[in-house]
Amino acid sequence: MSVKTELTTPVKVVNKEKNKKVVKEKSENLVGLFFVSPMLIGVTILVLLPIFATFALSFADWSFITPLSQLKWVGFDNFTRLFEDGTFLKSLRNNAIFVLTVPICMIISLLLAITIDRNVYLKGFFKVAFFMPYISSVVAIAVVWQVLFHPSAGPINQVLMSLGIENPPLWIADPNFALISIMIIQIWISIGFNMIIYLAGLQSIPRDLYEAADIDGANAWVKFKHITLPMISPTSFFLFITGIISTFKVFDLVAVLTKGGPLNSTSMIVWNLYDTAFVNLKIGYASAMAVVLFLVVFGITVFQWLGQKKWVNY
Repeated sequence: MSVKTELTTPVKVVNKEKNKKVVKEKSENLVGLFFVSPMLIGVTILVLLPIFATFALSFADWSFITPLSQLKWVGFDNFTRLFEDGTFLKSLRNNAIFVLTVPICMIISLLLAITIDRNVYLKGFFKVAFFMPYISSVVAIAVVWQVLFHPSAGPINQVLMSLGIENPPLWIADPNFALISIMIIQIWISIGFNMIIYLAGLQSIPRDLYEAADIDGANAWVKFKHITLPMISPTSFFLFITGIISTFKVFDLVAVLTKGGPLNSTSMIVWNLYDTAFVNLKIGYASAMAVVLFLVVFGITVFQWLGQKKWVNY
């Protein structure tokens, strides 16, 4: 009996320790779940459920002012109407043109980052100065640029007329220049963020590479082409993807400055979606727009992700 007792006692002790560990792990998991549950509940209610509802409503004809009992399933009719809708197609075209702001902004930001990183004193001041538009209120920025772009009293046209240009552009009041005007503002806003990211990428490049290139007699262009560009390609890839996604989310500037006009020349998909859903109250049709927007952005992102192997060096 004493031998059996001696053998079973260590086993019981080990089992108790294992049970304590299991209980402790479960309690830690429950505590962790408790702390993240507010975020999970918020994401579920405010993000996931609306996403599923949007996909479902894109196949329906329904308005906010009518009860759900009057919801009518129409299949793919909303999507068929979309590609016959001149306003939507123009919004899609405007968004495609607006994407041009991304490479332009990246080029300007990279040049500024290189200049500030190598040849400028008071680097902290210039970083803050260029970054300020990005963290400022878009509404306030839009109001300031609205004054600058005023057709007759605006400072920009006053300068152009003083230089001898008798009929300067009407900017946001002209269908031919309204979209260009908003693109200029968007570039001005985004330069600071891109520049800061590029500065971080430039400062992570080992200086030994440039010193070795100097020993080999490489000029500035050769060093930029064969060292700087390849080494910051992951940074460029990040800015390119996030930049394109952000161009499809432009809303504030359009809402404050033009409301999609004149003649729908600045109507973007998001603005058109808002106008359709919350002004015209066509929820099903607007949901179809949202689904198409999601598919476009998702397709562009996947295409860029698959193509990164050809030009991104990790």
